[in-house]
Amino acid sequence: MSKKLHLISLGCTKNLVDSEVMLGKLKDYENTQNLSEADLVIINTCGFIEAAKKESIGEILNALANKKENALLIASGCLSERYAKELKEEIPQIDIITGVGDYDKIDKLIQERKQSGKTIVSNQKGTFLIQNNMRIISNSTIHAYIKLSEGCNQKCCFCAIPSFKGKLHSRTLDSTLKEVKNLALKGFRDFTFISQDSSSYLRDFGIKDGLVDLIEGIENLVYEGIPIKSARILYLYPATTSAKLIQKIIQSPIFHNYFDMPLQHSSKKVLQQMGRNGEFKNLLKLMQKAPDSFIRTSFIIGHPGEEEEDFKELCDFVESFHFDRINFFSFSCEEGTKSAMMEQIPQKIKNIRLKQIHTLFQKQYQQSLKNLVGKEITAILEGISEESEYLYKARDIRFAPEIDGEILINDKTFEESLEFGFYRIKITEIVGDTLIGCVIGKA
Repeated sequence: MSKKLHLISLGCTKNLVDSEVMLGKLKDYENTQNLSEADLVIINTCGFIEAAKKESIGEILNALANKKENALLIASGCLSERYAKELKEEIPQIDIITGVGDYDKIDKLIQERKQSGKTIVSNQKGTFLIQNNMRIISNSTIHAYIKLSEGCNQKCCFCAIPSFKGKLHSRTLDSTLKEVKNLALKGFRDFTFISQDSSSYLRDFGIKDGLVDLIEGIENLVYEGIPIKSARILYLYPATTSAKLIQKIIQSPIFHNYFDMPLQHSSKKVLQQMGRNGEFKNLLKLMQKAPDSFIRTSFIIGHPGEEEEDFKELCDFVESFHFDRINFFSFSCEEGTKSAMMEQIPQKIKNIRLKQIHTLFQKQYQQSLKNLVGKEITAILEGISEESEYLYKARDIRFAPEIDGEILINDKTFEESLEFGFYRIKITEIVGDTLIGCVIGKA
């Protein structure tokens, strides 16, 4: 009888990559979606903001209540890194508590727990970066995330990440290119590059524009015959993004004009209180001029010091610029950060502002969807939709997986069966916030 593993990966896509490393180390286990039949339950936690902490704790408690007797329970990731001592004291039933540095040692930690019978706590400071470890890509046969670095050198007053992930630690360019090449040879064609601050990639090696080197490296792989078709980069930071990088992305035949730059606010006063650089408008103009550009950002609502005039300035900025996607977050007071020591804005006011700016942007978002109706685009057909077994789901090649939306496919103009891959799609209508499309041919 095979051993079974149930893994819950919470939080960001960087966590997902780490979860896939654990799957690779535990490839002898059969994956199961049924927690109650698993011999091993892993919850890769998130501890970024308060809501994520609560979700992680809730998943741990649910696993304890529903796992079968003698199944091992592992809590890994950011929450376990930040609060290992508290987890051991408050939830002693957890068998292994491991942080953000030991994903590639998960098999050894399990063996140690079985031999000793004691709770294992392994959250030594330090971050894990993929080098030559085998990952099992868990959510696609076409797309893979590639982690560029861990940690962060920025000094945002609201963010706790550097306190438990440390300073920027980039993987080498050779290591990154080797992983992309290996995955491409296995059939993966679309790649998204991620980290806490991607535009600082290789700065710890003394290289200012490491992403330019990365783009050139990927293009060289393509020229050598490696079948990479498309790529994009997430998490550009204003202070470390150069005009040279933006121009390189625009010129690249592989990287899309996809610009994900979390700005967090537009008021210089609030940005200064956040500990962030506010000089980004010239960069945005360059991005906006790019052909078929797609610009995503995020804003924090209700940071300490944000007055009504600051919030109005942000609303005016959002209304005038027309981003393709925006995430709005209510400020979360994180212990140990400078922002937590400032005078806080009442949650009621934050909620009112959040609703107001979200409503404002929804009009823009709906219009951007309407603008696609009748157009033909290149998209990636990713599988059967969760909406219905009679519908396929696809993604505009400019879109990042999961966060930018999907296209439901309900028709095609040819007889051949659809396969996962790149197609030309005509957008025919919108239903709610969902685009509907017809496949008209292979791309």
